Amino acid sequence: MTEITSWFQSNLLSLNYNKTHFMQFRTNKQNEGKIQILIPNSINSNINSTKFLGLIIDNSLSWKDHITAITSKLNKACYAIRLLEPFMTMNTLRMIYFSYAHSVLSYGIIFWGNLHAHNTNSNFKIQKRIIRIITNSSSRNTCRQLFKHLKFFHYYHNTFSPCLSL
Repeated sequence: MTEITSWFQSNLLSLNYNKTHFMQFRTNKQNEGKIQILIPNSINSNINSTKFLGLIIDNSLSWKDHITAITSKLNKACYAIRLLEPFMTMNTLRMIYFSYAHSVLSYGIIFWGNLHAHNTNSNFKIQKRIIRIITNSSSRNTCRQLFKHLKFFHYYHNTFSPCLSL
């Protein structure tokens, strides 16, 4: 840490020690090592997850925290679309979906989207709920054709992929 601090100072940069942390990447079966990094006037803390470029990364790269955050954002999008549905056309609701929900789902999906994680199924259910609201469909109707009709991402074998009928 002394060398890092020296490099920052020699390049006329400052390091905010209050926002500096470290993360030990490990598998779920490995025990966490007890490492402390001393920095001027304090001890640097080990964290289990952090937000990096809009993605929440945890120390085992399971993406559970990120998917949980996406679930919360999708629920908010679903609520907003449900409130707007009586006043908007299907095309307008579709645009709202793409600006509000689709952007959340697709951001960083190349990293987290091909997982068999615990919450990806709940995100897919929220997405189906949004589609049914937009199309004014029953909860018992299948969404397969609605995904194609609205040109939404669809869920296939636990991965998101774009509709082929774009």
